Amino acid sequence: MICDSEHEKARLLLEALPYIRDFYGKTIVIKYGGHAMVDEDLKRAFALNVILLKYVGINPVIVHGGGPQIGKMLDQLGIACQFRQGLRITDTATMDVVEMVLAGKINKQIVSLINRHGGMSVGLSGKDGNLIQARKLEMVLERKDAPPEIIDLGKVGEVTGINATLINTLKGQGFIPVIAPVGVDEEGETYNINADAVAGAVAVALSAKRLVLLTDVAGVLDASGQLISSLDLREASVAIEEGTVKGGMIPKMKCCMEAVDGGVEKAHVLDGRVENSIILELFTTSGIGTEIVHRRKRENRI
Repeated sequence: MICDSEHEKARLLLEALPYIRDFYGKTIVIKYGGHAMVDEDLKRAFALNVILLKYVGINPVIVHGGGPQIGKMLDQLGIACQFRQGLRITDTATMDVVEMVLAGKINKQIVSLINRHGGMSVGLSGKDGNLIQARKLEMVLERKDAPPEIIDLGKVGEVTGINATLINTLKGQGFIPVIAPVGVDEEGETYNINADAVAGAVAVALSAKRLVLLTDVAGVLDASGQLISSLDLREASVAIEEGTVKGGMIPKMKCCMEAVDGGVEKAHVLDGRVENSIILELFTTSGIGTEIVHRRKRENRI
């Protein structure tokens, strides 16, 4: 006799069907970071979520961070570092460590994780095939009653271009690309780039269906601490101006807004500490995080 749990599994599969159909053949760019990269159960769940997407005909592309791991290695090597506006000031010695940790250790760990659980993954640095073209990021802080302050962040960059052909070639051959956010300029200079910004730029370059940012919070919260399920570009802008969105969520929200404004259908900010968060967000009616859209539809999240 079939038990209730088996019926529930069938119901959940049928609930996911319209989403799978809608996403079939499309690209989803996922920024992987935070606690989801540390906890063993969450790491396994992430790999299985990504592999499932690939097996049902969706093309996941992973961009990963690694700030805490970089900080730990710098401490071990006795290299001091400073931050301005959330960005790590990156001198030559720090850049060597950043590249070693991101493009070496972390990138290959994620590739191995996905491959070990039945996927086919390939790791890439932004320097491979001129994948992430960059330039030095100029930070200018406006000051009241004083001239603007120009801050030299060293080898911190911003994206100027993405080699979409390389990623599309790998996708077409059945591989899941895993990208380390290290870029290079026309002179061959290497830059450390914010992983959220890289994920957004990759999503726009690939005309992705979705951009997903995994974080260590539930999503965007209102003034009372309740999750905001959906925001359009106007509402998101107001939320930043009014201070509802603040701190480290501001650059994530701006990244999502730029991606949606650049043609990505929806961007999602969700809690990577929740097991199977990617599937729960993409394949269920209510989702678990915050979606950012160009213009919000009131009836559903598909």
